[in-house]
Amino acid sequence: MNSIDLPRENPNLCAMSDKPIFTRSFTQQEPIPQAAIEAANRVLRTGRLHRYNTAPDEIAETALLEEEFAAMTGAKYALAVASGGYAIGAALRAIGVGQGDLVLSNGFTLAPVPGAIASVGAVPVFVEVTENLTIDLEDLNTKAQASGARVLLLSHMRGHICDMGRLMAICDAAGITVIEDCAHTMGAAWNGLASGRHGKIACYSTQTYKHINSGEGGFLTSDDADVMARAILLSGSYMLYTRHRAAPPPEAFAQARFETPNVSGRMDNLRAAILRPQLADLPRQVARWRELYERMEAGLANLPHLRLTERDPREDYVGSSFQFLLPDWSPDKITAFVQAAARRGVELKWFGAAEPVAFTSRYDSWRYAPAQTLPKTDHILAGLIDLRLPLTFAPEDVDRLAEILRDEVIAHAP
Repeated sequence: MNSIDLPRENPNLCAMSDKPIFTRSFTQQEPIPQAAIEAANRVLRTGRLHRYNTAPDEIAETALLEEEFAAMTGAKYALAVASGGYAIGAALRAIGVGQGDLVLSNGFTLAPVPGAIASVGAVPVFVEVTENLTIDLEDLNTKAQASGARVLLLSHMRGHICDMGRLMAICDAAGITVIEDCAHTMGAAWNGLASGRHGKIACYSTQTYKHINSGEGGFLTSDDADVMARAILLSGSYMLYTRHRAAPPPEAFAQARFETPNVSGRMDNLRAAILRPQLADLPRQVARWRELYERMEAGLANLPHLRLTERDPREDYVGSSFQFLLPDWSPDKITAFVQAAARRGVELKWFGAAEPVAFTSRYDSWRYAPAQTLPKTDHILAGLIDLRLPLTFAPEDVDRLAEILRDEVIAHAP
């Protein structure tokens, strides 16, 4: 029997030698809800998967999803697209970023963020990270003044949100337009305002490991009619933009429709149908993730040689993944710790590894960007450990997981 199918009442640990083994999967997601499956079947039975292929008087699932996502975030306009990475690229194009332009971004993020910058011919300028894994606002202020960049692509990496009031003050003073990458903060907020509502445009992901799951997919939101008109045209609307419900009025498209290239990246009705019931259930799912995160935080609290990130009370986070630091551990010690955890069934990712592994690449491995030095970020990533907290885990699973991690930290600490 696969470990993910173990009945909930069975223990999730089994004996191997004298140490318990964690047997639950870190990559297994919950099933797609029955309401989403039924909605998908309805779309499949019509055969009208393309978002603009509708019967007379029919509203496309994709148009309805956009309307619902705009309402959830509080944005005027929303656009559903094929992936979070596409959303970022379209956002950059929609605000006019092009060949040779400098774009500020976090030194600690995932490869699709600098990849989107490079895809439009622009140049990433990386900003340091703090020990709490947010963008370093002092370094941002320095580079905003020195670089001449006019755009910040802000990654809320792993769901950690910086002081958005201070960030926007820095960017407004420097004339910098902010794009928010909210792939890890759908359902989160800063000081009561939904993540994505501070900058000019926000991008979200619905890839399997994000907060709602369509395999691949994403959104853009904005209150700027001209920006969103260009984004809709970029996505491949042809001249069918009037079928969008969470879109600017037709006059916003009057000139842009002749000047904006088609870089097709539409979402289809099948994925939209799968997402709509999940979006309605997002607040409940966010509460469940927070419970798991807080259990893990409590389980690792006050452990010598391990540092937890500190959350600002103004940050209403989701917590779908968990990070901690092993400060000043040697690479050999961290390698031994990660390997020992793996032998006990615990899948950890280390951002300080010398070579990129899976999604844990660092800024110095993105060689399409100019070589840059971020000593503070280097020091933090050298001891940064990351793990997923899927909703297939129960709170007691997280308790056992924390016990194993505590054991191995104690066993391998310097």
